[in-house]
Amino acid sequence: ASGQQPERLVSLGSGLRCYKCSDYTGRCENVQECTYEDSCISLHERGGKTVRQCTRYTDCDISRLTQMFPSISSFTYRCCNSNLCNSGSGVAVATPVVALMGSLLSACWSWM
Repeated sequence: ASGQQPERLVSLGSGLRCYKCSDYTGRCENVQECTYEDSCISLHERGGKTVRQCTRYTDCDISRLTQMFPSISSFTYRCCNSNLCNSGSGVAVATPVVALMGSLLSACWSWM
């Protein structure tokens, strides 16, 4: 019987809870129960939208996030793994490659 208990725990999900929203206000009160994800993410578009949701920690990588959010060109993000940790407080991780690409594109536009 005790050998089945870990399986039951896995089937219930990670038990992690994250804020879930995608808007321009930066305020978020919706809470999502994560199923297979083991982290929360807070992603901020430069001058725009904020996305908060459950995610897999292995997806907390700039190259993966640019694939997951193709419509957001320049952003900062923060991944964490405790309940409701993506509320917006804390230090964000900048995406210098994306920021550099945005700067280069802006410079190209100004020359045209």
